[in-house]
Amino acid sequence: MSGEEGRRVVITGIGVTAPGGPGVKPFWQLLTDGRTATRRISLFDPTPFRSQVAAEVDFDAEALGLGPQQTRRMDRAAQFAVVTAREAVTDSGLEDRLPAPHRMGVTIGSAVGATMSLDQEYRVVSDGGRLELVDHRYAVPHLYNHMVPSSFAAEVAWTVGAEGPVTVVSTGCTSGLDAVGYAAEVIREGAADVMIAGATDAPISPITAACFDAIKATTPRNDDPEHASRPFDGSRNGFVLGEGCAVLVLEEWERARRRGAHVYAEIAGYATRSNAFHMTGLRPDGREMAEAIRVSLDEARLVPEDVDYVNAHGSGTKQNDRHETAAFKRSLGEAAYRVPISSIKSMIGHSLGAVGSIELAACALAMEHHVVPPTANLRTPDPECDLDYVPLTARERRIDAVLSVGSGFGGFQSAVVLARPDRARR
Repeated sequence: MSGEEGRRVVITGIGVTAPGGPGVKPFWQLLTDGRTATRRISLFDPTPFRSQVAAEVDFDAEALGLGPQQTRRMDRAAQFAVVTAREAVTDSGLEDRLPAPHRMGVTIGSAVGATMSLDQEYRVVSDGGRLELVDHRYAVPHLYNHMVPSSFAAEVAWTVGAEGPVTVVSTGCTSGLDAVGYAAEVIREGAADVMIAGATDAPISPITAACFDAIKATTPRNDDPEHASRPFDGSRNGFVLGEGCAVLVLEEWERARRRGAHVYAEIAGYATRSNAFHMTGLRPDGREMAEAIRVSLDEARLVPEDVDYVNAHGSGTKQNDRHETAAFKRSLGEAAYRVPISSIKSMIGHSLGAVGSIELAACALAMEHHVVPPTANLRTPDPECDLDYVPLTARERRIDAVLSVGSGFGGFQSAVVLARPDRARR
């Protein structure tokens, strides 16, 4: 074990800002109901684009406690992070029992940073794209904050008063898993006792739509937004873009136990691998994801048969879904055919770097309530995706250990294992 022997890491607080309504309760209700939050894009006019649907957050910054100066200074993704971190800290019960500032840190993941603000500011300084030489005098005074994603972590650190390790993790669509995995390692090595960890992205903008249109990664099913995201279904034709944030309070186990904290789960295992193969392509055998799964289970001292639920990456592209199915079979063996697996992207879309943390929040809640969220819109399974992908309806099941996986452009493959503290490391 790296770091101080015996230092274990548990989740004691959860905050979520996701499509379907900000806050943990609306998020979990949406998932257990099997409802989708996908709709025609309203944040800009999507008419010129191939894919015109997304999963948007109904977010009122002022109603959620952000003042005019904060909303002026912060990109939408940073606003998500601050509001969500506040919810997580409140949920943890740490507000009056925070550690010394230098013993608390922050790790925030993001794939695309301040995309919305940069898109908007470019339109302003270029006068709608008419100027080759942009006029900086028209830019907002806080443009630098939009250029550096580290501003996200700084905003959260200022909010919670963290003076320990503060960083941003940006590994594409695995950023949310990697941010939590990295934060857990910081606690294990003894550099902090509490980490505020998660990820945020607000990518629903014309530049993002244009980029995914170019590679035909997003769905063109514009006439039926509610059923556009169809992971593992034979009729799927691309993912639905989303936005959102999740923040977890990670705490050293003995500290949490001493203060009587409610513990959702232990971060029992984490691993990440790269396929060193292609920016967007995946090898069909799923070898790299399978290796990340194997190592994360080894770290948790669990075997495939111990896993009670798998939260799939499940983006809804043919390439990813088949790659992931192969990875589960390769890493879990016969257990892959028995364990329930589902993709919540069918309901909240794919919020790029943020979604890994949102999915970890869903996994912790699944353990809390012993309910497996469904894969919405899965009516005609792809014959090559022949595992139990929990179609349409949530399922009650005792859940003591969960595996959550992510796959990102650049070849990133990550896996996190959550377990009850008395189940992990037995």
